[in-house]
Amino acid sequence: MVQIHEQRAIGRVMDLIAIPGGSGTEHDVSAWICQQLRGAGVPDSAIETDRAHKKSPAGGTTGNLIVRLKGTKKGPRRLLMAHMDTVPLAVGAKPVREGDWIRPASATTALGGDNRAGCAVVLTALLEVLSQGLDYPPLTLLFTVQEETGLRGARWLTASKLGRPALCFNWDGRDPAALIIGAVGASNLTIEIDGIASHAGAHPEDGVNAAVVSSLAIAQLQKSGWHGQIRRGRQRGTSNLGVVRGGAATNVVMPLVQLEAEARSHDSEFRAQIVAAWRAAFEAASSAVSNAAGVTGVLRFSEEVRYEPFRMPADSACVESAAAAVRTVGLKPATQICDGGLDANWMAKHGFPAVTLGCGQHDIHTVRERLSISEYLQGCRVATLLASG
Repeated sequence: MVQIHEQRAIGRVMDLIAIPGGSGTEHDVSAWICQQLRGAGVPDSAIETDRAHKKSPAGGTTGNLIVRLKGTKKGPRRLLMAHMDTVPLAVGAKPVREGDWIRPASATTALGGDNRAGCAVVLTALLEVLSQGLDYPPLTLLFTVQEETGLRGARWLTASKLGRPALCFNWDGRDPAALIIGAVGASNLTIEIDGIASHAGAHPEDGVNAAVVSSLAIAQLQKSGWHGQIRRGRQRGTSNLGVVRGGAATNVVMPLVQLEAEARSHDSEFRAQIVAAWRAAFEAASSAVSNAAGVTGVLRFSEEVRYEPFRMPADSACVESAAAAVRTVGLKPATQICDGGLDANWMAKHGFPAVTLGCGQHDIHTVRERLSISEYLQGCRVATLLASG
């Protein structure tokens, strides 16, 4: 069993959780990590921040934090990573320890173990390697920003600063024995329907009700099986209408409806078919609704790819290395495919596919969120093994 200083590791995650830092405001988290690195003897020349926040549409206070070390033995470069931001509900959380759990002191906040626990795991791994004098191969640490608001830090990462790692590992989740080796891809859909306003009592026939157009389209998508859980032969995907905005008064034929939706699939081509079905449904509905003069509304339909799907071979060197480390700490590794997005989606797109491992997070993004100390410490042990090669 790999040895780590457990109380220091626990103190480290509690300190990180206590630092406010939602998506776009990670500066203080990054500064604290840098302070710990310098205190352990990591030179300033090995530490840098990229300009991901300058490229992100959300802006932000800092970019991705990148630490690159030469190592003390030969071997392929390894990368350990986690995201620094938390959801807004966790900002201001104060962690308290209760037995094997770390919980928020207040019943009104989440904890922020997602993903300060991942940051603490990655930081602990390096600090243990250095403090124990363990030999280690060339090593890169990556602490990303803005994961919770669309994987923006990983998307706008300056990948050339990573040192071309051959084996990449990401910490974000619950089970330290779970190896996530693939994840779904997703697109956001923004739909606007410009109808024609008119007085709903005096001249309703002069108007084009944008809500009617959107209702026809959604009804058709639901009826034809392109909304919700989608199955076409062996192909699988999902779509969802999540946001609808429109209308200001009951006596006005609704002139504008704005909708936000998403499409997901582990197959990029099938996701494109889902988006095409949505576009066709809205185009048909828009053409079908006109006023007494035969004038229709105007449809605007746009797609933004949030992230592409990826899947790593189960027998790849990265997966096998992660599985070996998990077995070494006494756990049974199990590969999984994720139906949500991860920083690993964009890492794969950059050419550096990463296995994602858990570190004890439970009920994330809720006031019930808590961190399992025993699972977190197992995550630290796995990471230390992977860092030392």
